[in-house]
This record gives sequence, structure tokens and C-alpha cells, in this order.
Amino acid sequence: MRADTTRLARIAIAGLLALGAACHAAGLPTVEPKLLPPEDAFRFSARALDARTIEARFDIADGYYLYRDKFSFEAGPADVGVGPAELPAGLRKHDAFFGDVETYRGRIVVRLPLARGTPGQPIVLKAASQGCADAGVCYPPSVQQVSLALPAAGAPPGPVVEPRRKGLFN
Repeated sequence: MRADTTRLARIAIAGLLALGAACHAAGLPTVEPKLLPPEDAFRFSARALDARTIEARFDIADGYYLYRDKFSFEAGPADVGVGPAELPAGLRKHDAFFGDVETYRGRIVVRLPLARGTPGQPIVLKAASQGCADAGVCYPPSVQQVSLALPAAGAPPGPVVEPRRKGLFN
């Protein structure tokens, strides 16, 4: 699913750049935004605080923002069960795309309660989000995922884990 949304975002960016090139060729003034790929604009990471709590983080690049109401989370295996996300209040704004909304800039930390996590259990956390660039371009919804191991009882929180980045050969 992540590859599809990343591919769509890259197609959208390529389309905007092609439109800018066409305007330039026609002698029209253009301003080409330099847009980041969604995984760089909205860097996701997570860590297991204990067997019942996950901390998800988004580091949002300058000039970009995420919508508060576009977050959703799920964890696997299915029996783990993610409870309601504990989201901080966002900044209110009137958005040309979605009307009156709350948004986040900078870093956001979200606490996710797990219904049935077991110490030492491996889980996969999927985080869906959607955001825009101040340049006036919105990204399609994006899903990023990480694999975590829940800490043993009494152990310190687990390490911060980032999604595996696709390289040239994988």
C-alpha cells in the first residue's frame, strides 16, 4: 500500500513539474515548487514504551503540515488491538482543500494504547496520514509502517524505529 501512495505522490509531483515546463516553454512566468517525497516531508518513527503503549512520532519538514483528522493507526497481529490515539491539539486553520481543520507542524508525538500486547511480542505498526506543502500542493493519503518488539516487563522503552527506506536495489 505504501508503494502505491508513494508512486501516486511522485506522479503528482512529476505532473506539476511537467506543467511548469510547459508554461515555461510557452513563455509564461512560472514558479516551480521543490517538493519533498512524502516520506521525507512527514518522517515517521515509533517506539514501544511498554507492552501496552506505543509512541508514534512524525517529524514534519519546514513548509509542510499534517491534518489532525487524517491520522489512523493499526497494529498486527490483529489480536493486539490499537485503542484511540492520544493526539495533542492541533493548530486551527481554514484550509482551501478541507475547510476548517486542525493541523500539525514540526514534531508530533502520538500515544497509542494496545489492548492485548504481550512483553517481547513482535508487532507491525501502520500509520496513515495526509498532509500538504505550503506551496499549495496536497499529498494523497500515505501509509508508513515499522516493525517493533514490545519490551519485556520492567525493561526500558524500546529503540526508536524508522520505516525501512527503499534503495536502488530493493
